[in-house]
Amino acid sequence: MGGNLTYQEERREELIGGKVVMMAPASTNHTFVSVNIHGIFWHYLKRKKCAPISDGSTVYLTDEDHFNPDMMVVCDPDKIKSDGIHGAPDLVVEVLSPSTARNDKTHKKDVYASCGVREYWLVSPGDKTVEVYRTDGIEFVLHEIYALRPDWELEKMSEEERAAVETHFKCSLFDDLEISPEDIFCRTF
Repeated sequence: MGGNLTYQEERREELIGGKVVMMAPASTNHTFVSVNIHGIFWHYLKRKKCAPISDGSTVYLTDEDHFNPDMMVVCDPDKIKSDGIHGAPDLVVEVLSPSTARNDKTHKKDVYASCGVREYWLVSPGDKTVEVYRTDGIEFVLHEIYALRPDWELEKMSEEERAAVETHFKCSLFDDLEISPEDIFCRTF
């Protein structure tokens, strides 16, 4: 019986466009990135109104769309219930994997935007990039792509090019939170 309970606890699914979609187990890099991002927001938001919520909580957006983002920030405590988040989080982070990237970049992105998510991140552990999308009130618009540049690439750049590389960025929700791609991709390989 313990084996069955363990299996049921590990088995995760999302409802995407009315269809049940099984979620694949996360890779080590996926886990590191997700935990790193949650840690950044947890430290910043400790004792503040907004709450960072890590992987494992369901977001109920429509009757046909119940997602499990890798990390989110919810600033309205009334949306947080014992069974998940009811309504749009303020920030949603999806860490891409080969089996989820298509849904994260298309249907889920559109639903998040139409339901009122203010900022959406697509994070690629392989490319070590963070695509930041912000809402214009109707849809998400790509704000910027931030990358952790490998040393060999930086060495090939001119001094001007290296100076132009962004080493920190901000989430639109919090003016005084500096985020570094180096911290997001810490311990990844």
